[in-house]
Amino acid sequence: MTTVKEQQVIQTEFKERMDEDELLNCMRCGFCLPTCPTYIESGFKEEHSPRGRIALMKAVVDGIIEPDEEVERSLDLCLGCRACEPVCPSGVNYGHLLEEARDIIHQNKKHSIPVKFVRNAVFNGLFPHHDRMRMATGLLGFYQRSGLQTLTRKTGFMKLLPDNLSSMEKVLPQVPTMKAMKNRPDYLAPLGTQKKRVAFFSGCLMDTMFLETNNSTTKLLQLAGCEIVIPKNQACCGALHGHSGEKASAKDLAKRNIQAFEELNVDFIITNAGGCGAFLVDYDHLLKDDDDWKDRAKAFTEKIKDISQILYELDFYKNQPLELPHQVITYQDSCHLRNVQKTSSAPRVLLQAIKGVEYREMKDADRCCGSAGIYNIVESEMSMQILDYKMTQTKATHATTIVTANPGCLLQMKLGIEREGLSDKMRAVHIVDFLLEAVGEND
Repeated sequence: MTTVKEQQVIQTEFKERMDEDELLNCMRCGFCLPTCPTYIESGFKEEHSPRGRIALMKAVVDGIIEPDEEVERSLDLCLGCRACEPVCPSGVNYGHLLEEARDIIHQNKKHSIPVKFVRNAVFNGLFPHHDRMRMATGLLGFYQRSGLQTLTRKTGFMKLLPDNLSSMEKVLPQVPTMKAMKNRPDYLAPLGTQKKRVAFFSGCLMDTMFLETNNSTTKLLQLAGCEIVIPKNQACCGALHGHSGEKASAKDLAKRNIQAFEELNVDFIITNAGGCGAFLVDYDHLLKDDDDWKDRAKAFTEKIKDISQILYELDFYKNQPLELPHQVITYQDSCHLRNVQKTSSAPRVLLQAIKGVEYREMKDADRCCGSAGIYNIVESEMSMQILDYKMTQTKATHATTIVTANPGCLLQMKLGIEREGLSDKMRAVHIVDFLLEAVGEND
């Protein structure tokens, strides 16, 4: 709960920092409303729509309302999926407004001691440090391989947790060993004729918990004719920080990554996580007010490209035989890959090129699945409502495989499968792992 003094400081900073021209760009036309999951799932409450949230921000700037708990609640309930942006006739950069507003609020309110401890541990103590990420993942690996996981399930301990958390524990991937996480390459030669020289953004969760997906990514790049450089000094992308009101930390991570990649002389910087890629693409906005970094940030963002896009551009699906046993598949868009990186057709072209696969488009495949970073943990009720709708559309396709392009989406769809009791009939898989399966059938 914010005090009167905190509200006064927040209101002052809203006036100083919020982009009033951007706020005024919203014409209140309502084109964003049908695209907003929280607006729909809240029963069409205006304050939970992009238009309504912008109106609240503008009212705080104008001093009409105070930045109280209701304003903060409205902003916190937003997924940040940015589905409102592509349909906005005025081109309002809603995501930038949301991140700025959240940063102002969280940096100027006094959090409780437990919340402050958790935020500091996660944002400052864990994600910026690769060695600590490996250690945390290693502990999870110990839990999975030591028999503790089996024991906690047999004793019924998991039933003490909320349903969504106990289900999440079931869908976590089998994590790699500490040795595998430490022995990472920094250079990989192309397999065959070289077509491009690229750098790979390996990420933090992707290079620990989802290590095999990173390995699949680099293998596909090699097969596509890419020479790959993987800088050791790269850092977390900063998306979790930027979306959660920790903008200063996000800027520090951005600068570390720009430094790590800018002297590599590569054609592109490749990502395989929609959320990470979208935040990397926004580095030029993040650092726009920093004269020492804004041009360097712009040069960095111009090289960001998703793995599916470069595979498409290099005709991977034409040059590489792709085949799998017959199965029906569908594709769940990563919100940030589609809405920010503008990549939606390339994944579909690649998937439909696989022999033996019957592709069926899901209704509202572009609607958020409800993962949104840690949203499915901190806003569990709304997240599960959104997931239930997504699973209804998924089941209508009769697909046995759901393909997606972001680790959060992947875990959320696995959670949906688990909640629906379909684990023996349906699976969720990252697109690069699925494509490598299709390559393997022809080896």
